Amino acid sequence: MRRVIILGSTGSIGTQALEVIEANPDRFQVVGLAAGQNADLLAEQAAKFGVKHAVQGAEAATKLVEDLEADVVINGITGSIGLAPTLATLKSGKALALANKESLIVGGRLVTEAAAPGQIIPVDSEHSALAQCLLGGTAQEVRKLILTASGGPFRGWSREQLQDVTPAQALAHPTWVMGKVVTTNSATMVNKGLELIEAHLLFDIPFERIEVTVHPQSVVHSMVEFVDGSVLAQCSPPDMRLPIALGMSWPERVPNVAKACDWTKAATWTFEPLDESVFGAVRLARQVGTAGLTYPAVYNAANEQAVEAFHAGWIGFNQIVDLVQRVVDAHEPETELSLEGVLRAEVWARDRADAQIAKAC
Repeated sequence: MRRVIILGSTGSIGTQALEVIEANPDRFQVVGLAAGQNADLLAEQAAKFGVKHAVQGAEAATKLVEDLEADVVINGITGSIGLAPTLATLKSGKALALANKESLIVGGRLVTEAAAPGQIIPVDSEHSALAQCLLGGTAQEVRKLILTASGGPFRGWSREQLQDVTPAQALAHPTWVMGKVVTTNSATMVNKGLELIEAHLLFDIPFERIEVTVHPQSVVHSMVEFVDGSVLAQCSPPDMRLPIALGMSWPERVPNVAKACDWTKAATWTFEPLDESVFGAVRLARQVGTAGLTYPAVYNAANEQAVEAFHAGWIGFNQIVDLVQRVVDAHEPETELSLEGVLRAEVWARDRADAQIAKAC
């Protein structure tokens, strides 16, 4: 029986984690819940699962992780506000099922150096897939990691076609049901840029050995190429309950979490290169990831401000990544990475982005 704390319990990851737990009461017990604004749903969840410790806010979530005994913490908080709970989880020695990629990206080596070997279990479908594929060989045998991207709702569009995209169009993802920020990031490909940095940090593979390929069917969740030319892929119909369950039970698998591929029916899986001339977020992510220090924090924070501005109607779709690029270009990082420095860089990036947004309005 694994005792589980869920951070971001009212969001997409949190609610699906609770579905897995409800279906497997002999494997998991919820001992703590934390959420943001949805107090009513949080109360319902606490009552349904008999959870005595249910709190609101990132600060309360951090304290919950520090104070409560548990085996695994699912960090499903959206945004870099999840950094403090991530660090608290690692310090406490609990396993971290990480869906909050932003905390790893902005924290960088502050997170990786705080983690014991195997303490971080990725929950993003792509990184869960990579972790599974990497079991097929040694670290020395890995040639490259291949991240798959659905291409979002605008696969194949030109930059000119993207000029007049509406928020409603950006939220119409063809495969996944996610929150506003993550869905918009998928449309701009910022999400894949963040995942590129995440893959580098999780698996210690250089950026030049991490590729992105567009796979609109979202059945192949990512691949690993080995030095002999073999490629291992993790495949399943898109269902986040699978990597969530694996994150809570790693390295064991939970039976019947999701449906498998139906091999009695014909299917076609396609792959195509990413057009970085239209979707420049991945190229920019390579740049900031390679530069390190507080550049990834600036990339992420500026994007969060730009996404909110886009949904408020203050800037256009193409301006999201353009704005992030300008903020990154203006950044002058400190020479040493620290938590305080990351927080200062985020404040600076948000202020700089807001100033750019105000000029555009």
